[in-house]
Amino acid sequence: MTNYLPVIGITMGDASGVGPEIVVKSLAHETVYQQCRPLVIGDARRLERAIEITGVRATVRRIEDASQAQYQPGVIDCIDLELIPDDLPFGQLSAVAGDAAYRYIARAVELAQANQIDAICTAPLNKEALHAGGHKFPGHTEMLAHLTGVDEVSMMLVAPKLRVIHVTTHIGIIDAIRKIEPGLVRRTIERGNATLVKAGIAKPRIGVCGINPHAGENGLFGYGEEEEKIIPAVKELQEQGLDVTGPLPADTLFYRAGRGDFDLVVAMYHDQGHGPVKVLGLEAGVNVTVGLDVIRTSVDHGTAFDIAGKGIADEGSLLEALRQGAELATRRA
Repeated sequence: MTNYLPVIGITMGDASGVGPEIVVKSLAHETVYQQCRPLVIGDARRLERAIEITGVRATVRRIEDASQAQYQPGVIDCIDLELIPDDLPFGQLSAVAGDAAYRYIARAVELAQANQIDAICTAPLNKEALHAGGHKFPGHTEMLAHLTGVDEVSMMLVAPKLRVIHVTTHIGIIDAIRKIEPGLVRRTIERGNATLVKAGIAKPRIGVCGINPHAGENGLFGYGEEEEKIIPAVKELQEQGLDVTGPLPADTLFYRAGRGDFDLVVAMYHDQGHGPVKVLGLEAGVNVTVGLDVIRTSVDHGTAFDIAGKGIADEGSLLEALRQGAELATRRA
């Protein structure tokens, strides 16, 4: 299986954003075809428009089924859903584009469940457009959990020197603190640990953030959240033999993880984890959904309506997402 190239379904994202541009730019790199077999789920005419805008040397092959794909560099295989009108402007919120972004994901899940693709890699969608299109999900992660029938998943951000998994994500800070409890902390750590073991790290070193400054400093800050919500989970996993340390002050933990002391950081809420990763550079960050039946990676940036349609969007994060997806999917295969 070492020579197996996984089939990665690339969803085009919001057609009004930079998704089409970064998809065609990424697939102009021949190295992608050495890592995986890329199959776009989207709209062929929008991809052709993106080729015109960016000037990349490629054509689009319309197909109806994954078995028809040929995976030739310079020829983009696209399962064409034909949802986007030719005159849809770039850079503007669109319910049509929001609905289409959902349908690309839904088709990718169908392909994964039919074992026609080995992983899903998602270009960015716009949450407001998604809602306008009638799909009330906070984001990709929750949508994929719904479509695959999984009750609980976690968001992991992967950067060159840092991996961060989140106990809570798209909820307000007060709601996040209320939601955090030992069972959720334990399950999040277990999902992260299992993912890194699959990726070839035999015994991941896991550092767990506190909630309060200085991780509460023995009750000096907060109302005992660390003792109540985090420490029981850490102790239980340590007793099971996992290499888990914490809760630790987040500022210190991220510094130590960046220098290599830990393989994974467990963040308690959205900005606690996202901030340090994005300081390292948006183009380097990859979003991995952990806990699904299928590997899913994504760029860690948005639709960038301000530059959409100008041909200047950077494809670096999508290239990294494809590489990570291929690595995780290959090990699964």
